[in-house]
Amino acid sequence: MNLKEWLKDKILLTIVLLFGIVTIEIFLIPYPFGNFIKLYIPIIILFLYLLGLTIEYFKKRSFYKELSNILENLEEKYLVTEMIKQPNFMEGNRLKEVLEEINQSMIEQVNKYKYKQQDYKEYIELWIHEIKIPIAASKLIIENNKSNVTKSIEEELQKIENYIEQVLFYARSKTVEKDYYIKKVNLKDIVSERIKKNKNILIHQKIAINIHDLEVEVSTDNKWIGFILNQIIQNSIKYRKQNQCLEIEIYAKQRKENVILYIKDNGIGIKKGEVTRVFEKGFTGTNGRMVGRKSTGIGLYLCKNLCNKLGITIELNSVEKEGTEVRLVFPQSSYLNME
Repeated sequence: MNLKEWLKDKILLTIVLLFGIVTIEIFLIPYPFGNFIKLYIPIIILFLYLLGLTIEYFKKRSFYKELSNILENLEEKYLVTEMIKQPNFMEGNRLKEVLEEINQSMIEQVNKYKYKQQDYKEYIELWIHEIKIPIAASKLIIENNKSNVTKSIEEELQKIENYIEQVLFYARSKTVEKDYYIKKVNLKDIVSERIKKNKNILIHQKIAINIHDLEVEVSTDNKWIGFILNQIIQNSIKYRKQNQCLEIEIYAKQRKENVILYIKDNGIGIKKGEVTRVFEKGFTGTNGRMVGRKSTGIGLYLCKNLCNKLGITIELNSVEKEGTEVRLVFPQSSYLNME
């Protein structure tokens, strides 16, 4: 609390006091009091007034200084009411009460929207599980009625499944700790599973897959890393060159401090100025806005988010018209960010 501002705030009160002192002196003129009395009365009034102001200033200054220090050092500002001591003056007590009421109201509103969000999340998850039933039925019908047309339909159904999976993982990404299980997994098993999942589109699009040196174990969550890998493979398929066979190479290198999983393709690549932005939410880039490649800008953002939760580093290098390389770096001693 600034002294200059404090005194400025007391100007009106000081003027009223001075007016009162002058009035008293005027009323004392007719009476035969000595000059000492006439001087003593205004001096003692001014002294007591200034003494009161000084005590009040330092009392409030101490409180507001403590409040400012707590706010400055406190990351969760809403906890300030729990940190400040009970003030020893009326205004401070009222301020604390108001802050507590505001804080309580904020908590109630946050919980209200939290419950709404939870309901929506549960509905999305339920809808996802329900929609999988007609998709599975459609695939069974296709299996019993093989033709070029049904193969194309099956490919589109696979795309729908991938988008549904993306929605599910996006809905769960904020509460990963509730669906999280770390164990030793073999990279070859995870990669093979994801290739098998995409086998129809890989065969239909005549995409060459080259996997090698994957007999490496890492500590991670099998389901979440599988989803991340699937998103990367799907991006390679989506951004392939139209007049050239797509080749995807997947391999691992084991180092002393980490294991690096490489996913390379010879697709259309990414413009130099856009590479640093590919993990931003909603960023689609030039390629993502092309006809036939409409992108949501969610896939790589979600991969980055989940990698952070898993303690994995995701890196991307790309040269336009040459291809893209994605690296997943698994630390040997995995630090898990559960926030």
